[in-house]
Amino acid sequence: MSAQPILLVGSVALDEIVTPFGEVRDAFGGSASYFALAARRFAPVRLVAVVGTDFPEDDLQLLRDEGVDTRGLEVVDGRCFRWGGRYGDDLNSRETLYTHLNVFEHFHPKVPQAYRDSPYVFLGNIHPSLQAEVLEQVRSPRLVALDTMNLWIETARTELLRVLRDVHLLVLNDQEARQLAGESNLVRAGRRLLDLGPRTIVVKKGEHGAALFSTGGEFALPALHLADVRDPTGAGDSFAGGLLGYLAASGETSGPALRRAIAYGSVLASFTVQDFGIARLRNVRPEEIAARFEELRLLTHLDAER
Repeated sequence: MSAQPILLVGSVALDEIVTPFGEVRDAFGGSASYFALAARRFAPVRLVAVVGTDFPEDDLQLLRDEGVDTRGLEVVDGRCFRWGGRYGDDLNSRETLYTHLNVFEHFHPKVPQAYRDSPYVFLGNIHPSLQAEVLEQVRSPRLVALDTMNLWIETARTELLRVLRDVHLLVLNDQEARQLAGESNLVRAGRRLLDLGPRTIVVKKGEHGAALFSTGGEFALPALHLADVRDPTGAGDSFAGGLLGYLAASGETSGPALRRAIAYGSVLASFTVQDFGIARLRNVRPEEIAARFEELRLLTHLDAER
């Protein structure tokens, strides 16, 4: 089966990133950018987002050169979404320096007619009311996946719970899972989230890997062992892109396919963190992905005792 297209709705931004290993300014970023470049390794991506007139043409061309369909990317008068963050020495703690929504503040997704039959839909961590607007514009997708964040869990919980009823796959990090479920124990949280509507929950745990909770069973996978980590920005979005990209390429959503998808998500995230912004992710080659997948497979292989 040929890879099926993914409709992606999320943010495209310019980032300022400071880590103990250096810093970059006006770096091509945003959750949709990382997702698209990861997912595109497996399947076509149709992007719906907004940028301002100050967004570099070279960055827009980069998306096109990578094969991302940008017909749904609006360019409007004003400045684009900008975010700045500084990471601590262990790269686990992060201070947000600023968040300037700019043109993203008044963004309402407009899904082109050519995108509305997309079989796979990924709703990035925009406001839940905007995620609902997207679902009103698509026709019977096979799989709808959604990402969210602490801000929406705190300020738009009612809208989030409403849209989750129409979602098949929920992707979020461990803190968000605990917060949304109202459970301090991650296992109880993952199981409780299944009651909200999605049939599959994938919990990102950063350097500790990921966990799957579904009506068909549970699964956990460690992260790859990396000796060189420079910037964790976008790792979770790259993970989601690899995960959904693999599912769209395989045409399967079964338990075994989901487990492999999580592994491929971990592989794409592992490349992202090894350089600033999208620098490493944009240059990753298919043979590198295959080699790192095999590395992860061997890392987690365990023979039964004879």
